[in-house]
Amino acid sequence: MRPDGKLPPPHPSLAPLPQRPQQATGTDMDPHARLPDPVPSPILKHSPSISRSLRSAADTSSVTFAADFRSPSKPESTSPSFDSFRTARSRPSSVSRSSTRRSASERAGSQRDLRDEDARFVYINDAPRTNAPPAMFPDNSIRTSKYSVLTFIPRNLYEQFHRVAYIYFLILAVLNFVPQLLVLSKEAGVLPLAFVLGVTAVKDAYEDWRRHRSDKNENNRTASVLADGVFRPKRWKDIQVGDVVRLVANETLPCDMVLVSTSDPTGVAYIQTINLDGESNLKTRYAKQETMSTPPEALAGVIKCEKPNRNIYGFLATVDLNGRRAISLGTSNVMLRGCELKNTVWAIGVAVYTGRDTKVVLNSSGAPSKRSRLETHMNREIIALAVALVVLCSVVSLLAGIWMGDHVDQLGIIPFFHKYDYSGAAAHDDGRYNWYGTGAQVVFTFMSAVIQFQVMIPIGLIISMELIRVGQAYFMVQDNRMFDEKSQARFQCRALNINEDLGQIKYVFSDKTGTLTQNRMEFRCASVQGRDFSETDGGEEDGHAVQADGVVLRPKTAVTTDPKLAALLKDGMGAKASRARDLFLALATCNTIVPIVEDTVNPAAKLVEYQGESPDEQALVYAAAAYGHKLVERTSGHIVVDVFGTRQRLHVYW
Repeated sequence: MRPDGKLPPPHPSLAPLPQRPQQATGTDMDPHARLPDPVPSPILKHSPSISRSLRSAADTSSVTFAADFRSPSKPESTSPSFDSFRTARSRPSSVSRSSTRRSASERAGSQRDLRDEDARFVYINDAPRTNAPPAMFPDNSIRTSKYSVLTFIPRNLYEQFHRVAYIYFLILAVLNFVPQLLVLSKEAGVLPLAFVLGVTAVKDAYEDWRRHRSDKNENNRTASVLADGVFRPKRWKDIQVGDVVRLVANETLPCDMVLVSTSDPTGVAYIQTINLDGESNLKTRYAKQETMSTPPEALAGVIKCEKPNRNIYGFLATVDLNGRRAISLGTSNVMLRGCELKNTVWAIGVAVYTGRDTKVVLNSSGAPSKRSRLETHMNREIIALAVALVVLCSVVSLLAGIWMGDHVDQLGIIPFFHKYDYSGAAAHDDGRYNWYGTGAQVVFTFMSAVIQFQVMIPIGLIISMELIRVGQAYFMVQDNRMFDEKSQARFQCRALNINEDLGQIKYVFSDKTGTLTQNRMEFRCASVQGRDFSETDGGEEDGHAVQADGVVLRPKTAVTTDPKLAALLKDGMGAKASRARDLFLALATCNTIVPIVEDTVNPAAKLVEYQGESPDEQALVYAAAAYGHKLVERTSGHIVVDVFGTRQRLHVYW
């Protein structure tokens, strides 16, 4: 940077690269004849004034550098890598670009032939033929509920009687109806158990009703599906394998589909897989150039893919377009149900897995029956008390049997044991009562003792716990301190059985630090020519706001800067200052970050959020913006960087 504050002219070696010859295509083969034109910038939700300012060439210094795209080993982390713009050289015009990208996993997958008996054949834009017998693929509806009208009572009772206490109270209710025990209020012994079962059944029915409602809303969502050459709305549950589906930015994928076309000329699409693997970082997916060059209504062919499986990180398939040679497909070419399309105006795909065949459903274990640790502990305590009760009643019945054996001659006159009916009111033909013998009387004594000692396991405790859980759920939902202002959402109690487990976590197992840090990285220091710049004391939290057509663009996350490093970048001279500027220019450009403009309450100020595949890249780009090198715009053809108020347009050649 010169003393007058302006950047030096471009290096003489940075000559414009020769343009790659374009393939001649006819008007009838326009790949986007029925679609919106591809936008040159993936920045979403920005005003026209900002768009014009970002593309203005009046204050933009053009810097051209070369880029090589190398497919990494993991398709999820696919990203372009840019060579240093200081050492870039023009490529010879004889080098042509390959028509397809193949990652390492795709190259390995193509070496293994997919047998016809192990494959699924999907005819593009021909759902009736694809789903014709004997294929009969499932529809795209899903079901996460546990019960139906017919299965609710038997299945719910089966799940409830997993609690030992309910089995104990059921035994007591049955004993009340034994006539020899002379229980006066038989029905009264059933009411507590019926009340507990009824309250739990109503609670479970309400939870499952919410699942049914969620499934209905999910299945009735609409997506644009190609029909008779025109994209028309279609409910998710009616989408079939072979349908051509079109998505727009921020839409959720209704099924697993192979990407065939995007708004980006190079076929790049960004997705967020937070609903699949919990990762909030953006991942790239690519459409093959062979499918990009054909409009969707004219797209025909067959996709030969593997049968449904649970592996969300693998996909093996080939596509044959109109009898031409088969093109291999891999993980980087498939988008799974539940992902969200980000930073891409539109994308088109062919449905290959629907409904219960999608990978997200295959990996779902259904609605589990959750039990708290308190309930598990109660089951053990109840079993111990039941064993003590059995021992006590056995002792009582044994002593009763010994007593009856010693007084067998007196049982005819002893009250409650006399054999003869002296009144004649309830006598049988032989003038005797229903005497079942000493052994039977011992058994009846055991049953009577169980009823008499049933207070050892109080049913009122179970009733109280169920009512307390319902009350706890109500107060938690209504608690204003648990209201999220950002999302305008209240606390949701999805399982009333585990309220008491809140805050009772003893161990946390983490597979990586991102689980605990929420994938939030901070830029702490930098080293330039052996000098460490990590003194942030006295530094300012700066986001380096820039102005475009009267609108202030400020990064969403501010970074505390080192005053000495900031001064070196802005006003420094010499080799160290030049290297420092090269460092932060590389941090701002050599990544997969895409800037997204977000509206704020103040129309004159907007926030710029940097989204990408890695939180490390996000932290580095935010740091570069804080030190004056702000990434403003990124497309597949160029990058715009604001360096201390001066725009630089960096052209990218693949």
